[in-house]
Amino acid sequence: MEDKTFQLLEKMYNEMQNGFKDVRDEMQSGLKDVCNEMQNGFKEVRKDINDVKQDIVRLENKMDNNHKALYDGYKQSIEGINELKDDVKELKSRVEHQEIALKVIRGGK
Repeated sequence: MEDKTFQLLEKMYNEMQNGFKDVRDEMQSGLKDVCNEMQNGFKEVRKDINDVKQDIVRLENKMDNNHKALYDGYKQSIEGINELKDDVKELKSRVEHQEIALKVIRGGK
């Protein structure tokens, strides 16, 4: 009887070890699949990040060009305003000079 019990225990032990081995193999296979999926996902994320970086550089270059154009326009506007101010000052001076001349002429009559 002890021999049969021992054989039964040995058979159960072997079956459990085989079951554990199958579970271990399944887990390792599943982990490999998950690892591969994660690596592929990381590759896609890296590619997306590189694409975004390129877009940012492109936008920065475009903004720089726009900024330069806006600054040039602003500078031209300020120069034009300053020229107009000078012209107005000159005209004001002429008007004042003519008013004085008119007063002198009218006063002389």
